[in-house]
Amino acid sequence: MLKHIPPIISPELMKIMMEMGHGDELVLADGNFPAASSARRLLRADGHGVPELLDAILAFYPLDTYVAHPVTLMAVVPGDSVGQPAIWDEYRSIVSKHGDDRGFEYAERFDFYERAKEAYAIVATSERALYANIILKKGVIPSQ
Repeated sequence: MLKHIPPIISPELMKIMMEMGHGDELVLADGNFPAASSARRLLRADGHGVPELLDAILAFYPLDTYVAHPVTLMAVVPGDSVGQPAIWDEYRSIVSKHGDDRGFEYAERFDFYERAKEAYAIVATSERALYANIILKKGVIPSQ
């Protein structure tokens, strides 16, 4: 154990975040996402939801400031009766709390899958909300 690192951040997840470079992407996948068949590197966060993990990650993970939208959500499939997922408002609040108000990019379902296959890592969660998948593009920490 280390001080100030939330227990939801596993040693493996902390290692992955530290290995990642500028522009690399991290996927937080809901429980329905085909994480194992898509991942280059698969991390398990069983028993956890995406919002609590997102909040813990953003305490350490700089979002890319060189792109318009460093956060991408899977767009609702046209014709799906789900409507706008309520979890997106929760994500907006969490991302804003950590200092980013640029809004989100929305990727069509199969485009999201293809992008996830190229991501540095996928974190598989037990999130039950539909359309709860999120991609985070890593930024840089400016020199002081």
